[in-house]
Amino acid sequence: MIIPLEQLNADTLQAIIEDFILREGTDYGAVDTSKSDKVAQVMQQLKQGSALLVYSELHESVNILPKEQFDQQA
Repeated sequence: MIIPLEQLNADTLQAIIEDFILREGTDYGAVDTSKSDKVAQVMQQLKQGSALLVYSELHESVNILPKEQFDQQA
């Protein structure tokens, strides 16, 4: 289920994004990027709709997925 961004307060959304970027395996390329820049990049992708905030009922968790990946799973 897609979670609309406007349903979350700013602090909760910030915490979800920070958790996402800190997970092992999240790759931003060969150039080191600051945490604040990574958060801003993910926030922009969410606002543009190229990434989605998704709740998994099966896993009872929230994740951020590229829109294409979500479309393939649906």
